Amino acid sequence: MRIVFMGTPDFAQICLRALVEAGLDVVAAVTQPDKPRGRGYQMIPPPVKVFAQEQGIAVYQPQTLRDGAFSETLKQLDPDVIVVAAYGKILPSYIIDYPRLGCINAHGSLLPKYRGAAPIQRAIMDGEAETGITIMYMNQGLDTGDMLLWEKTPIADTDDFASMHDRLAQMAGGLLIRVLPMLEAGTVVPMKQDEALATYAHKIEKADCSLDFSMDAQILLWKIRGLSPYPLSMTRTPDGKLLKIVSASLAEGTSQEPAGTVTDISDTGFCVACGDGKKILITGVLPEGKGRMAAADFVRGRRIQVGDRLAWTI
Repeated sequence: MRIVFMGTPDFAQICLRALVEAGLDVVAAVTQPDKPRGRGYQMIPPPVKVFAQEQGIAVYQPQTLRDGAFSETLKQLDPDVIVVAAYGKILPSYIIDYPRLGCINAHGSLLPKYRGAAPIQRAIMDGEAETGITIMYMNQGLDTGDMLLWEKTPIADTDDFASMHDRLAQMAGGLLIRVLPMLEAGTVVPMKQDEALATYAHKIEKADCSLDFSMDAQILLWKIRGLSPYPLSMTRTPDGKLLKIVSASLAEGTSQEPAGTVTDISDTGFCVACGDGKKILITGVLPEGKGRMAAADFVRGRRIQVGDRLAWTI
């Protein structure tokens, strides 16, 4: 079974690694072009490219897939199946329809919930108790294809985007290894998605990262965890400096102070009053122009004091 893998970031690299370690015949990896990063705008290859080259797998980085731009290469590769995981672009029909066993995708949610670009972050930010991976056939809709296999996992109070990302990527790799032999044997039973249950996970925008302290403490914690370690939720200190929040937890006690007020300072960080009278304890921060640090170190630098009020306009 000739497999062409299409994916770009770390999530996809973990899936590709699972296929390779299972001994499956990955004949090529298709990934996004290298992109400039950092102050020097050095061209950085995507994780899938790095791993594929280490394994001696042919790598293709087409600038576009439109108008049949990749069709001749696809014919030469002649895959029996195409496996997609976080490729980053919508695939045209000539790619989806080419393989005899289909084009399948590993999606980071329990479809039909959280279709779209940011399913892992949005599930955490919405306070979902569980999420999972769905392997599905691809079609011209956005994550609307028939489902083949899926697996659930709980979202713990300690989980953030990083921990859920890594766990779901490992799950996706395991499900792909299970489903590919089923496709080849013709034993997989597709299930249509229930459109009445469909929701959409929009791409994370800057406005999504603002912390509105007039909200309930739990809602703020879901947002902080869903956006950590990247791109991070944000507020502003009284001097107007941007302050990104890396980690936080629910603090003991309540407060009658206005929302956004720093109520307590301790060896573990600082507490902020929320709209429901509860407080969150901020334990990790990324100050403007600085590196990540413990909130206690931020306090010791006297960059914040009891009575300060954090803004939620970024």
